[in-house]
Amino acid sequence: MSSSKPAPKPNTDDYKLKDTKPELGEKWPHGGQRGGTGWIYSERATSTYDLVEQMFYLYVRVVKAKELPPNPVTGNVDPYVEVKVGNYKGKTRHFEKKTNPEWKQVFAFSKEKIQSSIVEVFVRDKEMVARDDYIGKVEFDMHEVPTRVPPDSPLAPQWYRLENLRGETRTRGEVMLAVWMGTQADEAFPEAWHSDSASVKGEGVYNIRSKVYVNPKLWYLRVNVIEAQDVESHDKTQPPQVFVKAQVGQQVLKTKLCPTKTPNPMWNEDLVFVAAEPFEENLVLTVENKASPGKDEVVAKLTLPLNKFETRMDHRPVHSRWYNVERFGFGVLEGDKGNELKFSSRIHLRVCLEGAYHVLDESTMYISDTRPTARQLWKQPIGILEVGILSAQGLQPMKTNNGKSSTDAYCVAKYGMKWVRTRTITESFNPKWNEQYTWEVHDPCTVITFGVFDNCHLGGASQQSGAKTNDAKIGKVRIRLSTLEMDRIYTNSYPLLVLKPSGLKKMGELQLAIRFTCLSLSHIIYLYGHPLLPKMHYLHPFTVNQLDSLRYQAMNIVATRLGRAEPPLRKEVVDNMLDVDSHIWSLRRSKANFFRIVSLFSGLISMSKWLGEVQKWKNPVTSILVHVLFFILICYPELILPTIFLYMFLIGIWNFRKRPRHPPHMDTKISWAEAAHPDELDEEFDTFPTSKAQDVIRMRYDRLRSVAGRIQTVVGDIATQGERLQALLSWRDPRATFLFVIFCLVAAVALYVTPFKMVISIAGIFWLRHPKFRSKLPSVPSNFFKRLPSGADSML
Repeated sequence: MSSSKPAPKPNTDDYKLKDTKPELGEKWPHGGQRGGTGWIYSERATSTYDLVEQMFYLYVRVVKAKELPPNPVTGNVDPYVEVKVGNYKGKTRHFEKKTNPEWKQVFAFSKEKIQSSIVEVFVRDKEMVARDDYIGKVEFDMHEVPTRVPPDSPLAPQWYRLENLRGETRTRGEVMLAVWMGTQADEAFPEAWHSDSASVKGEGVYNIRSKVYVNPKLWYLRVNVIEAQDVESHDKTQPPQVFVKAQVGQQVLKTKLCPTKTPNPMWNEDLVFVAAEPFEENLVLTVENKASPGKDEVVAKLTLPLNKFETRMDHRPVHSRWYNVERFGFGVLEGDKGNELKFSSRIHLRVCLEGAYHVLDESTMYISDTRPTARQLWKQPIGILEVGILSAQGLQPMKTNNGKSSTDAYCVAKYGMKWVRTRTITESFNPKWNEQYTWEVHDPCTVITFGVFDNCHLGGASQQSGAKTNDAKIGKVRIRLSTLEMDRIYTNSYPLLVLKPSGLKKMGELQLAIRFTCLSLSHIIYLYGHPLLPKMHYLHPFTVNQLDSLRYQAMNIVATRLGRAEPPLRKEVVDNMLDVDSHIWSLRRSKANFFRIVSLFSGLISMSKWLGEVQKWKNPVTSILVHVLFFILICYPELILPTIFLYMFLIGIWNFRKRPRHPPHMDTKISWAEAAHPDELDEEFDTFPTSKAQDVIRMRYDRLRSVAGRIQTVVGDIATQGERLQALLSWRDPRATFLFVIFCLVAAVALYVTPFKMVISIAGIFWLRHPKFRSKLPSVPSNFFKRLPSGADSML
């Protein structure tokens, strides 16, 4: 397998998005005949694979064999089939002592790498010690192989009699085969053995195939613990002071401790969990008594299956129920069992599965699905998202096998409940996938995420030695659907950027073709005026802490369930795609967010500077025009709002010429990635809790204190200005408040007798007055305001 050289170190321009012009769509040579040219005529004009480059494959389906001759020495046969095309060989599994085996395996050989005009299919007898015996073979001329064009029905396999080494037909032994030329659109493509991954052996074969995964259906389980009755502690002389602990799988929540010691405690608290279908866990409730400050004793227990609970579709409360609980510490002696049956504790619960919420399993900023859990509440899709995952270019080497650098790359895409994983292209720095996938879109303000990873589970030396390896991330791309024009095909090459402790690194480029097709423009416009999440999130919202905890639990459940698929979508891949660690402290992210705020207010700052220049008559012509506009608006105040909206309309029309023509991509400047200090990056990638040395932790703590000190000063200044406003009327400074009150009285009388237009005109002329009539000293209102007292005087 030949692999190209890794790309050289990129410069800053390589961090930008690039346009590409791939040859998309299927280009079948029409008009051929069966046999002579090997083509089957098709009138097919359109294709479901029009967003990828067409890749031809030679498919060989090995179905079964019959009447295979036994080995004359052993009297048995352990058959398997070897398909050989040039230098590529693919083998089926072997069967022991079976003359009529069934394999039902498909082999796919990339046409562009085929250097032979003959397809050879060998049937061999597996030998444990000596060389495998030859049973027979079948040969096909590549020019005679027909081409199948989907949606034509699959090519029917046929029986072929085996030939010996001299090309003579054997008297016994036949094999059922189907050989055809097709593309990646063929139904056999996902499950086929690929010549691109011929070096993969054993169990690693199952980890290279393309797969579509579906998110587990997640529910919020709401447990309203109302009260309990007849609760007894182990110590009969003391009334119990209890709380309830609820557990679903690994999730554990507790109610508050009942403030009084009583056998009939009340809580009326909601405990919310995340549960996934199929429901494998039970709801386990334990009533625990606070026997002493450091000791909790279980006095009762209740186990309930989740599939027995009512599903709630709106805000109306479900019915509550009393449940008898199994008491702990009682009935140990035979004589006490009768008492236990006569006297039982019980607990009052209101439990339901919330179907009207959307279970958040990803960051709200990059949400890809907003539908509620209950399918009955889903609306019709408003569009179709089609994605062609074409290829990657210039990938960096990720590992070393037998002294040779290599990368075994695959791509994962996640949108809504559907995850897709391309096949793994082994030992290539420029892998070509050319796989196309489709999603239904229910809201345009959602994000599709792509991730490229290096497959470390191909049965290599590290895996055979038992070492635990994770699939390494190569890069990630996010695209917000609302930034795409409808019915347009975007073909771009996205930089794969990864931030490492050593700094920013470009790992390659991902080439994608994307099309967002609108099904209902009126529905899209309708959605822009409605909430992003289902209405229950606003009628009965969760707290911020609850949402963070529930999101973390949902992410863990999704990672666990997808990790149990075959082939598994591994936890490190799911965590990276869902941005599990996005909440971890990062000085780099803090700087980036600060400068985003500065950039946000840059327009207001520029406007204030311009007004300051007008005020100081830096450009007399501009200042005179502003005076004229000001007096026009004073004379005709009804023009103020229309003028503002007309101005914004003209700005929007003017900016249409310079509108973005590409989807958004990872921006190194916005992310503050290029200017990040190495120690800041080292801190960002540190474990939680930290694993660094004490002197490093002390240095970082001091740095954090200095940053927090500056933030503390700014917050204190903001609080001071607000408290000075309150001090105007609080009489904390009696002279200042007296002066302000008298000023308010005079202003009220003056404004009452003076026309409002005149007041505005005088104020505007005063504010725009020429610098000759200005003083460099602060104004009287500013001096007065800065002299007011604040709460800072009372701070320790």
